[in-house]
Amino acid sequence: MRKQLTEEQRENLLELLEERFFNHLDRHPEMNWEDIRVRIENQQDILWSLSEMERTGGEPDVVGNTYIYVDCSKESPSGRRSICYDREALENRKKNKPENDAMTMAQEMGVELLTEEEYRTLQEFGEFDVKTSSWVKTPDSIRLLGGALFCDRRYNQTFIYHNGADSYYASRGFRGKINF
Repeated sequence: MRKQLTEEQRENLLELLEERFFNHLDRHPEMNWEDIRVRIENQQDILWSLSEMERTGGEPDVVGNTYIYVDCSKESPSGRRSICYDREALENRKKNKPENDAMTMAQEMGVELLTEEEYRTLQEFGEFDVKTSSWVKTPDSIRLLGGALFCDRRYNQTFIYHNGADSYYASRGFRGKINF
């Protein structure tokens, strides 16, 4: 079953994305809204994923001069917090299991977690996660040992940390991206 927006939802989303695009031109100085609109307006899967990013508090916007939407909410999206890293970590947790995990949520939304490099690039366009933190895509070599990576911004610096993949905190979520 394909996930689709109604015509009204589609138009409302496109208006919101356009407004955000023009309110934050510094995030994408060489991009043109009409080019972006043409690329996404009839792409039901992309529009649905963008609406999910918006619904969960991500405030997606184009970042850099490439065709990539990224969650640009000031803090880790509120509708995606208190989750562990992936399904394996969730299933292996014995007590106090969170309701979901970042990798499954991202897949269901049709987005990918940011990598450490992408997270650092995002920080060049503003100050994100100064009170929260966000899981980032973790290399298999770390995940196989039970760990996972997350990032935040403190003291005007971007930091990367590790934790058990099964850990979760009310202030940790994830930021997604979608190429279009």
